[in-house]
Amino acid sequence: MSHRLFAFALLAVALVAGVSRAADPKPLKALLIVGGCCHDYDFQKRIIADGIAARAHVEFTVVHDGGTSTDAKIKLYEDPAWADAYDVILHDECFANVKEQEWMDKVLAPHKAGKPAVLLHCAMHCYRSGTDEWFKFCGIQSSGHGPQVPIALTNLDPNHPISKGSSDWTTIQEELYNNLKVFDTAHPLQRGKQHVKAKDGTEQDVEYVVTWTNTYNEKTKVFATTLGHNSYTCADPRYLDMVTRGLLWSCDKLEDAYFKPFDAAKHKFEWQDNLQPPQLKGPKPTKAPKKKS
Repeated sequence: MSHRLFAFALLAVALVAGVSRAADPKPLKALLIVGGCCHDYDFQKRIIADGIAARAHVEFTVVHDGGTSTDAKIKLYEDPAWADAYDVILHDECFANVKEQEWMDKVLAPHKAGKPAVLLHCAMHCYRSGTDEWFKFCGIQSSGHGPQVPIALTNLDPNHPISKGSSDWTTIQEELYNNLKVFDTAHPLQRGKQHVKAKDGTEQDVEYVVTWTNTYNEKTKVFATTLGHNSYTCADPRYLDMVTRGLLWSCDKLEDAYFKPFDAAKHKFEWQDNLQPPQLKGPKPTKAPKKKS
C-alpha cells in the first residue's frame, strides 16, 4: 500500500471513530438514594449503579445516608433543590417509620413537578404519613411481605417497551410484597407467585404484582419493582436489564442510542467474585408499623 493510500485509510478510520463518538448521546444524570434498615446497601448501591451504567449512557451520583434505622431523615432532602441537577431519581431507601407529612412533601416535591423516578424494593414501604400520597407516587400500596422463597415471575404485558425481549423467570429466595391497592394510574408488567408453607403445615400459592409503571400527578413517569431484597437478585442480569429499561423509559429515552454494547456473559464487574446466594432460610415476614394513636 502506498503512503497516500495508507494516509487515506487512517483518515477513514478516524472519521468513522469520530462519527461513532459523536453519535453517543449525552449521558443521563441519575441520583441513587440508598440507606436504612434491613439491606446490604454497601453492596447493592455498587451493583445497581455499575450494572445500569454498563448497559446504558447513565452517570450516577450515589447518596448513602441514614445508617440502618427505619426513621432517618437524611440531609439530602433538607435542600429544596435536592433533585435539580439530575434527570432521574432512583429511590432505594428503607425508612418505613418516617411518618411526618411535611418531610414526605420534601421528598415528593420534585416528582410532583415532573421529575422521573425509579422505585426499588423497600422504597414502596417508606414515608407512611397516614395519607395515600406516597402510595399514589408508587402506584401500588404495600404493607409487608412474606417469607424468603423463590418468586416465579410472569410477564403481564410482553409488548410493553420495558418488557421487550424479556421472558418469564424465577428468582432465588426473595420477598414478595403484598398489594393492598393497585391505583388506576399503575400499569402492571410482572406478577410474582410464591409457594408458601405456613407454620401449621398448610401450603398455598400467593400472587402479587411485582413490577409496574405509574403516572404520578398526571405527568410524572415512574418505574417500580418490589424485587431486589437480596444482592444476588439485584445482580441478576435479567433484573438489571429490566431496571435499566425502566429507567430509560421513565426519562423518555428508551431508544437504541442510549444503550451501550453489553454482553452479560462476558462482562466482569469488580464486585462479582464477592456475590453469594442468600441462605435458604430467610427472616420472618414483616408488617407495616402500627399507626400511633
